[in-house]
Amino acid sequence: MDIARVLLDKGLVSPEQVARATELGKAEALRVDRALIKLGAASEDAVLGAFAEQLGMTVVDLSNMVIPPEVIDCIPSRVVYRKKVLPISRDNGTLTVATGDPFDLYSVDELRLITGLDIRAVLAPAEEVDKLIKTYYGVGGDTIDQMMKGDDLQVVSAIDESAEDLMEQAQEASVIKLVNEIFIEALHERASDIHIEPYEKDLAVRYRIDGVLHNANVPPEIRRFQAAIISRIKIMAHMNIAEKRLPQDGRISINAGGRQIDVRVSVIPMLFGEGIVMRILDKATVLYTLPQLGMAEDTFGVFQDQIQRPHGIILVTGPTGSGKTTTLYAALSAIVSPEIKVLTVEDPVEYHLNGVNQIQVHTKIGLTFAHGLRSILRHDPDVVMIGEIRDYETAEAAIQASLTGHLVFSTLHTNDACSSATRLVDIGVEPYLVTSTLESAMAQRLVRTICTECKAPYHPDPEQLPADFKFEPGQVLYRGLGCRKCRGTGYYGRTGLYELMVASDAIRERIMARASASEIVRAAHESGLRLLREDGWLKVRAGLTTPEEVVQNTKV
Repeated sequence: MDIARVLLDKGLVSPEQVARATELGKAEALRVDRALIKLGAASEDAVLGAFAEQLGMTVVDLSNMVIPPEVIDCIPSRVVYRKKVLPISRDNGTLTVATGDPFDLYSVDELRLITGLDIRAVLAPAEEVDKLIKTYYGVGGDTIDQMMKGDDLQVVSAIDESAEDLMEQAQEASVIKLVNEIFIEALHERASDIHIEPYEKDLAVRYRIDGVLHNANVPPEIRRFQAAIISRIKIMAHMNIAEKRLPQDGRISINAGGRQIDVRVSVIPMLFGEGIVMRILDKATVLYTLPQLGMAEDTFGVFQDQIQRPHGIILVTGPTGSGKTTTLYAALSAIVSPEIKVLTVEDPVEYHLNGVNQIQVHTKIGLTFAHGLRSILRHDPDVVMIGEIRDYETAEAAIQASLTGHLVFSTLHTNDACSSATRLVDIGVEPYLVTSTLESAMAQRLVRTICTECKAPYHPDPEQLPADFKFEPGQVLYRGLGCRKCRGTGYYGRTGLYELMVASDAIRERIMARASASEIVRAAHESGLRLLREDGWLKVRAGLTTPEEVVQNTKV
């Protein structure tokens, strides 16, 4: 069959696009249809539809398909992974398999020999087939299957290995491939963290996606290769693989599809082996601009004014993982220019910012936040960022930097914006210094946003809504029904909730009087402060998130 002629006759592509695809196909050893899809000249659905009509085949939708276990067991996992075919149903002596390649007749013949059944091939997008293969056979299922059958890898206990054995195991091609597949699947699923957790009879792999942990689909046999997997990760992170009694930290740099990925690795000894958590820092996707953060228009305007100030302290507060560093990077990116010098002291430096001089903290050699800040003030900066104010020494250095005419950005671990002032006083800063330097504090949280693919309106039961959510009769809210894109959760991606406190005269008076955080909140609220929860309700009404997400991430 002349593939290009079929697509041209259907009007799916132009002769010019076919010519470009032919050149690409020769350069990268791709078939013309694959090259056209890669160029974006034709969608895979359209191409499959044209082939199905020409060949008398059927295109199936795999998005909501549930495959019985007895059908999955019809074909060995190594064959499924190698041939990229997925068994989806069995009717008497006929096995129906989905494939993304209508021209792979050899696979159909091989499956007929392996299973002893008649094979009926149907078409589905290759990415959907691949996704369901991982769902039903597990990430790295083919690799583990080969490792279980091969004699090239010695499986030993997690207790008694020598360093030489571990090094040899970890460098086996099969182990390297398995660890790579775990990384690739995490990136594909947009995971921010990978958790590898040893239990008595299991090795769990979990991905944190949009702030929530999800079990990765890995074969149960992965437990037998726990020592080799952990050793491989330790080697990648330049750790001591023989040390299993003490926690270790390391870092991995990897390239994936042209993206530079940094991975922070933490290893901790546990009861049944070493547990690993890997934080994925994707430079290409996490550097946001201020307008992308999801602030309300009025909050955005005030915050923009604040970061343009000539001096003072601006704090971003919230728990770990609430996006504080991302907000500070966005703020720095908004003000950096050839006319001003920006210096940061961070632990660690997560992302590299063009035009910003960044310093990595090294506490072991005495380079702390406070020491680093005092040193960089001699480098004539206009703006400085301190990764976090943890103690009096750092707070004092930040205060002095502000008093000498610098704009200081930093983070603080408090639950709301108004508590930042009382926290500074609690760690030993005099109230008059806080009132002289603190310009604003912004608390934030991250909430999951509703998946746009399965987003649907609904009329909630008013009695099921939180008491502080002002619901008007007939008002329509939105929620996600769950689809393949969002892994059935109804959520895809996250946005921020923001509470911006600007230090007014009334607030400064209460700080001077050493008032409690609740008194400062009342004064700020009277001045127009929008609390985190109130900002959440705005996003619920706008159809961005759900009441459940706001309740889970904020307090009344």
